[in-house]
Amino acid sequence: MSQMLHVDDAGGVLEISFIQKDILDEKNIQQIGQELNASIEGKSAPNMIIDFGNVEHLSSAALGVLITLNSRIGDLGGKMCLSNIRPEIFEIFRITKLDRIFAVHETVKAAREDMS
Repeated sequence: MSQMLHVDDAGGVLEISFIQKDILDEKNIQQIGQELNASIEGKSAPNMIIDFGNVEHLSSAALGVLITLNSRIGDLGGKMCLSNIRPEIFEIFRITKLDRIFAVHETVKAAREDMS
């Protein structure tokens, strides 16, 4: 059982949410990366929505994990969407121009609609 993520396979779309509010610790980020990669292992064209509703702080190392995961999912022919990102965290995405790389939606519902 994961201490970092809640994973729900909802109709072929992996809905992932973070359990912890702060995604800052290097060891935790490494574990999150491993859990995210394990969740798409063996899947062809995996679709994933990552819900940031619980996240208050996010480190740049966590962004690196997301960039790598997004690339891997794209290589497998799938799609990754991000949702519920707090304005202060979204500002980091905007400044780093990651808002152009990721499909970002206000809600999980909007992200799910983007998947179909």
